[in-house]
Amino acid sequence: MAKKKDRRVVAPSSDRRKDRVEPPHQLARSTSFSNRNLAITFFVVFVVSSAVSVLVYRRLSFAPITDRTESYVFRRGLVKPDVNYQEILTENAHVSENATGRHYKYPVLAYITPWNSKGYDLAKRFNSKFTHISPVWYDLKSQGASLILEGRHNADIGWISDLRRAGDAWVLPRVVLEAFPAELLAKKKQRKKAIDLIVSECKEMGYDGIVLESWSRWAVYRVLNDPKMRNLALQFIKDLGDALHAVTSERNNKNRLQLVYVIGPPHSETLQVNDFGPKDLQSLSDAVDGFSLMTYDFSGPHNPGPNAPLKWIESILQLLLGTNKNTALANKILLGINFYGNDFILSEGQGGGAITGRDYLSLLEKHKPDFRWEKNSAEHLLLYTDDDHNNHAVFYPSLLSISMRLEEARKWGCGISIWEIGQGLDYFYDLL
Repeated sequence: MAKKKDRRVVAPSSDRRKDRVEPPHQLARSTSFSNRNLAITFFVVFVVSSAVSVLVYRRLSFAPITDRTESYVFRRGLVKPDVNYQEILTENAHVSENATGRHYKYPVLAYITPWNSKGYDLAKRFNSKFTHISPVWYDLKSQGASLILEGRHNADIGWISDLRRAGDAWVLPRVVLEAFPAELLAKKKQRKKAIDLIVSECKEMGYDGIVLESWSRWAVYRVLNDPKMRNLALQFIKDLGDALHAVTSERNNKNRLQLVYVIGPPHSETLQVNDFGPKDLQSLSDAVDGFSLMTYDFSGPHNPGPNAPLKWIESILQLLLGTNKNTALANKILLGINFYGNDFILSEGQGGGAITGRDYLSLLEKHKPDFRWEKNSAEHLLLYTDDDHNNHAVFYPSLLSISMRLEEARKWGCGISIWEIGQGLDYFYDLL
């Protein structure tokens, strides 16, 4: 989450995060935002503003935690609602001289995609900011009556060596389970084969475990509607976790290989049959080391709006963890934070899509837009008109929006997962 992010799945896809910047799950949300009213509001605001101004993770040893207010961006007073384009253009590449200091004490998982090479460099540069790094490399697919694990050609052993020399972050490649769910889950031999392929790859390549993504695909195939199949799905994840935990890390024989499982946010305040809910979380808590929760992609081209409203994030955590916080479970949640944004066209027909840091900076330089801080969503919004006279609304992360989501995660005792680090601005990492 540029390629398509498989998250809001409507039909099976061979790679969900690839069509977009790859943000996950574009699930239908029940929301108070009205598409039409939102577009009209954006347009009115645009005209007016133009006229006026133009887990419980196994204990690892990582860099010591320091006070977040010591970071460059806080000392410079950059974490604020009243930002402007010139300040962003001037400051975005500046970071603290001490790039190894950590300000966030819970686990931080960083996704990296092969189609965005900047992420590989940032993973080495800010290695100590992360506890886990997940390159998006693998797909497990059906091949006739058998299974095949594709993606080793993406693996960069030299980069992994550099990464490990630079710091202590664990490498957990992402594996998307593309195999036909009905066959995989219903057949014991297929389940065992899938687990053997994954565990063998970790051993042969020296990985520290994997990030597994499968729930959204299972939902598409409706296998989760059947209680028996749902139980088989949960059991498969447990068996995989147990198999990984039975293997010691190549780097440290005191630690076992880890399993992080990707979960999407519920569709609405009332859990739907395909949603991953609190019972599923509890069921898998012993077998899974962390749950990568995709709290982004709240809006899309046909329902323009914020990327991840803060109140929505809070409601998801409450739904999964309950109002009486379960510390052990909360520690295993890796709250999703997007480092990409969205550029929506507000003209008739609407449209638009994801925007990454490089294009965002080019947009600021060209259009010199004004910013608005949207209190309800806790995100910054900018408006501009393109060369074809189409009005646009852009929601892209800011230091303040990221900082507030880190505080929300900190309040619950959650870790975070970032999709994905190559799409952000350099000074974002000063917050971590």
